[in-house]
Amino acid sequence: QAEPSPAQPSFSRQRELIRIVRQDCGSCHGMRLTGGLGSPLTPIALRDRPLASLVATIIHGRPGTPMPGWQAMLSEDDATWIAQQLQSGFPEEQRP
Repeated sequence: QAEPSPAQPSFSRQRELIRIVRQDCGSCHGMRLTGGLGSPLTPIALRDRPLASLVATIIHGRPGTPMPGWQAMLSEDDATWIAQQLQSGFPEEQRP
């Protein structure tokens, strides 16, 4: 049984999510998402991770580690979109 598809965030929300990941997540996971204090968030590093596990980590964090939960800022659909993008190659932030 396939997992239901999440609602796709609007284009403007996608831009906000890209900025959050590049700026906030990048502060620990590296500005290129190749690792730092946090582990790499590259497609190769995440290819064998179940999508649901990545979404749970984004929403709830990882107890006992510096990884916070983002449920106050992100919906489950937002987290699912982010996880899917991370697994396929995260988009660059568009500068005005």
